[in-house]
Amino acid sequence: MLAIIGLGNPGANYDKTRHNVGFRVIDLMSRRYGIAVSRTRSRALVGEGLAGGQRIALVKPQTYMNLSGESVQDLMRWYKLMPQDILIISDDIDLPPGSVRIRPHGGAGTHNGLRNIIQMTGSDRFPRIRIGVGAPPPQWDLKDWVLSGFGEDQTVMDEALRTAADAADCFITGGIDLAMNRFNKRQHAQPTV
Repeated sequence: MLAIIGLGNPGANYDKTRHNVGFRVIDLMSRRYGIAVSRTRSRALVGEGLAGGQRIALVKPQTYMNLSGESVQDLMRWYKLMPQDILIISDDIDLPPGSVRIRPHGGAGTHNGLRNIIQMTGSDRFPRIRIGVGAPPPQWDLKDWVLSGFGEDQTVMDEALRTAADAADCFITGGIDLAMNRFNKRQHAQPTV
């Protein structure tokens, strides 16, 4: 069993915000695999099914971003998962808008949701996909920035969400190393101006 966990905030008013890119990738995967993410379990919306010959759970924690670890910890117990069986998908203000980075594990950086997951589970060994949403302009408060929409970056972000879903598919069928080799390399291959 693998769990693909997209981070975000519950509620329609957060749907199209920078902080909810993880939820939006889960929505894309739900449509691709025909897995409804509608069952409540471990303080999350969960959908179970098969993808690439693997049993998977698509997960959207409902604890709000900064308490994501509470749900992840409960899900690990319920499904008897190890950190390497879980792929976390989140936004990242330290990456340019539309960029996608895949890592086998690591620290939380500036992300409070990842920080809470590491704190609650006692591990930073989770594979992760980070989707760049860019840093806030100087006049913006960080909270207001991550809870706002994409504006002119919407087209770039839509492509990033599809890329992140493709990378998650690759993780399911081939593991984190293959996903990193395919998708991190592709990001670096972009032409420079």
